[in-house]
Amino acid sequence: MSEQHPNDPLHGIKLAEIVQYLVAEYGWEELGKRIKINCFRSNPTIKSSLTFLRKTPWAREKVEKLYIRSIK
Repeated sequence: MSEQHPNDPLHGIKLAEIVQYLVAEYGWEELGKRIKINCFRSNPTIKSSLTFLRKTPWAREKVEKLYIRSIK
């Protein structure tokens, strides 16, 4: 963990890495159940999910929270 940001577990981790990890960990179907957003439920792809999450702060926050819970 970075000494400059000791309280930020997401420091240095790209959104793409987070989404790829969650897809590998849960799969699209389970991810869509855990976070009820269409980018995970209807024809999901990494690219389309990233586009949506970058434009939608509330959805990105949910994804980041799931990621933090998943890596602990």
